[in-house]
Amino acid sequence: MTTVSVEPGTARGGGGGSGGMSRATKADNIRFAKLVVLVNAAVPAAMLGWDWLNHQTGPDPVSLTVHTTGMLTLIFIGLTLLVTPLRKVTGFTWLFHFRRMLGLYAFFYGIAHMLSFYGLQEGFSLRRTIQEMLFRQYLLIGAAALLLMAPLAATSLNVAIKWMGARSWKALHRLVYVTAGLGAVHYYMSTKADKRLPWVFIGIFGLLLGYRLVAWVAGLGKRGGAEARVAATGVEGGADGRWRGRLRVERIVQETPNVRTLRLKPVGANGRLPFSYLPGQHLSVTLPIEGREVRRNYTIASSPTLAGCCELTIKREEMGRASRHMHALREGDEVEAAAPGGGFVFTGEQGQMQESVKAIALLAGGVGITPLMAMVRYLTHRQWAGEIYLMYANRTEEEIIFRGELAELAERNPHLHVVLTVTRAEGAGGWTGRRGRIDEKLVREVVPEVAETPFYICGPGAMIADMVEMVKGMGVAESRIFVESFGTAPAAVEGDGAAHRVRFERSGKEAEVAGNQTLLEAAEDLGIEVDYECRSGICGRCRCRMLSGTVTMAATEALTAEDRAEGMILLCQARAASGVVVEA
Repeated sequence: MTTVSVEPGTARGGGGGSGGMSRATKADNIRFAKLVVLVNAAVPAAMLGWDWLNHQTGPDPVSLTVHTTGMLTLIFIGLTLLVTPLRKVTGFTWLFHFRRMLGLYAFFYGIAHMLSFYGLQEGFSLRRTIQEMLFRQYLLIGAAALLLMAPLAATSLNVAIKWMGARSWKALHRLVYVTAGLGAVHYYMSTKADKRLPWVFIGIFGLLLGYRLVAWVAGLGKRGGAEARVAATGVEGGADGRWRGRLRVERIVQETPNVRTLRLKPVGANGRLPFSYLPGQHLSVTLPIEGREVRRNYTIASSPTLAGCCELTIKREEMGRASRHMHALREGDEVEAAAPGGGFVFTGEQGQMQESVKAIALLAGGVGITPLMAMVRYLTHRQWAGEIYLMYANRTEEEIIFRGELAELAERNPHLHVVLTVTRAEGAGGWTGRRGRIDEKLVREVVPEVAETPFYICGPGAMIADMVEMVKGMGVAESRIFVESFGTAPAAVEGDGAAHRVRFERSGKEAEVAGNQTLLEAAEDLGIEVDYECRSGICGRCRCRMLSGTVTMAATEALTAEDRAEGMILLCQARAASGVVVEA
């Protein structure tokens, strides 16, 4: 359990670790890189200030300052526009972390450019400045460009995205292309002699704008195809990560007494799924339960190579409303779903580890086999050349999911090594295989080069913690350990048991909240709209900044070190341990 405390007036988080793909290390690297960019982008301003202090600005320091700050504004606008195409071409998704910082620097240098003209050249005379702007039209164009940059800078924080909504925020920030165009025209018109450099900026901005126009037209084509598909199939969306629609239960397979597999196909369609996914990702479903919409994530256990359908393998939990609802579905029923997501993925390529992978170790417990089964199916179907070591633990023999298929896959694929083990002898019946938990002895027996092998672990939270500590103790680096847990927080994990005052700042609502109630449940009781999916601390959709107070959280997997440093909590996991104020 993690305790997070934030003093009033601060936004600091504390405590807790992060599992998965070494999120803390990744966050630290990104934070350092952002610091490097922040410092280096300020160097030109520092150098210009130094030249002023040391009287090294030449015979016309005002013109030099106006020209330099204007050039820097255009350069940083260009760098901001370059991030998206560069990220698309290189596949370096981390580049987007610097886009807003570069945009803010463009605004900073734009303000400096304007103040240089208004203050140094016009002596802070508003009348003279207006006269100059009316007389020289390029000044009006430059002023318009700076005015358009102001709302972009004002909405550069994450809170603005949450407040406006991603679609509106993106639409507003497309104004950067208009700003770039006006800035280039301003530079061209203000240059009296050699116009080659202005033409360079016009050409660069034109290429970047052209790239976005081509991408937009291509997007229209995809949307047009999606509309045709909707007309033919009744399925909305497309394979662009924004799909939402309905899927029909085509077939139900009883895997074990309390586990079923639901094969889902698009409604009214016999062709391909309207979305793509990677082995290990989950599908988000929205279920009508007791008059309310309940969202849950269920791992897609089938291989992405099965293009015409996908399969969810779900365990029925006695206290799980969603799982009971899913088990009550019959063939022909429909469910509402959204495009798959999740980062617990392995495709056999370099991916998360940025190095060649020759073997992979998969540790599963109970229904935690589902994302690992998707990986096994995918890798064997693609005839991956690496070794696959799967160790799968259950309480009893009858609870082993996919037992027959795993045996067949291992028989047909010499690179797949499957070890099944059960932990309860009294319920094992005629079981003659291995017994006991997955321990260090078993792992060393199965995996030849433990320290050089990435480990993917999925199962109950308690198993996750034990397995992670075990493989770390065996010399496996944290960067090679990836985890995915299932199930909700343990019922015993509570706050201090007392009721505390919780205020939702943006919504202007507050209430006394029991210590065993999550802040997400409190928000729902108050009628506050909160975005969420899994309610298990995995997806991170309910992430929110805590402004003051103390909470306890059973799971913090979806929070990076950077999130915690900014005071972020997961509303689905947070239970008040004092008076609390959150940003929602």
